[in-house]
Amino acid sequence: MQNITHEVKLKMRQRRFVTLPLLTPFSMLACLLTASLLPSAAQADDVADRLVESLSVNGQSMPVEAVTETPMDGVYHVRLESGESFYTNADGSHFLVGDLYENAPDGLINLTEQEQNQERADALAAVPESERVIFRGADEPKATVTVFTDPSCPYCARLHDTIPELNERGIAVHYLAFPRAGMGSQAATTLQQVWCSDNRSEAMTQAKEGEAISSAASCDNPVAGQYDLGKALGVQGTPAIILPNGQLVPGFVPPERLSAMLGLDDE
Repeated sequence: MQNITHEVKLKMRQRRFVTLPLLTPFSMLACLLTASLLPSAAQADDVADRLVESLSVNGQSMPVEAVTETPMDGVYHVRLESGESFYTNADGSHFLVGDLYENAPDGLINLTEQEQNQERADALAAVPESERVIFRGADEPKATVTVFTDPSCPYCARLHDTIPELNERGIAVHYLAFPRAGMGSQAATTLQQVWCSDNRSEAMTQAKEGEAISSAASCDNPVAGQYDLGKALGVQGTPAIILPNGQLVPGFVPPERLSAMLGLDDE
């Protein structure tokens, strides 16, 4: 039991806990959840629907996007419109901020992380290729990673330099825009110029190398929407690499390590 407890604490320290704007008094506080009756599937759906409408703090309604049942009886996962999440009991009287783990035979499984990964994968699947800047090799790619990028980011330029090797390893790179300083920044303007260019991949390479782009930034482009999407998916900096399963990998990753993370070294 002591080893299990230590493993849980270690994993929790490795995770970034979310501070909810409306939950300041409860931040980092693990409240014991009140035991509740075992609801049927229909009852669980009713409870989830009720929580969507009724959850509040200090008399203020919370911006709830969705409430779903968890494997734990009487415990529900709440996702806010901001993308932040926490857990609640059936009547909303107790909150738990953190990750939910399954104590499986093969070890601890982070169910919260799994759900977040799936949400990222689903959200990215809805972004059409026509709104991406794509770098793929001559052959059919074995795997595709999505990268939120900023032309003013040195590590983004470093990652871009490795794209030929990534393509040779069978890894396609799909870029989405994420100007770290916001839509009023020069990086945002440069990204809009990239997306407005006739040859986006060439313009992206020019931007990474610090060269001026001749295209205007006034066309209808998805840069602002992709920036908002990145924030909703938990992107805080660039490069932010998202694997096919939705896992978010922040920062620069060397080609050989990325290839191993994608399981391509086993082929």
